Amino acid sequence: MTIFEAGTGQNELKGEEWWQRFQGLLDDQNTWPSEYLFKFIVPRSSQPLLEAIFGESPIKVRASSKGKYVSVTASIMMESSDAVIEVYRKAGKIPGVVSL
Repeated sequence: MTIFEAGTGQNELKGEEWWQRFQGLLDDQNTWPSEYLFKFIVPRSSQPLLEAIFGESPIKVRASSKGKYVSVTASIMMESSDAVIEVYRKAGKIPGVVSL
């Protein structure tokens, strides 16, 4: 499982080489189209931004014990590793997002 903090710009520091390796792993471990499980932790204030990425797809939301953060899980049929990476890149623009 890959863990990275999307909202801090950490992904951009990793550069395209990191994304290419990640895409290679996705392609090695999946046959597209495939159902892909996304998991994120986000400050409650940014939750609507993350939910907007998933549109009408069903998601599970669970609040942290103090309610400051929520975990968002979505299992979505994805057409390709490019589509998966697009979701992570969009999520990476949301302040405070942690991708699991």
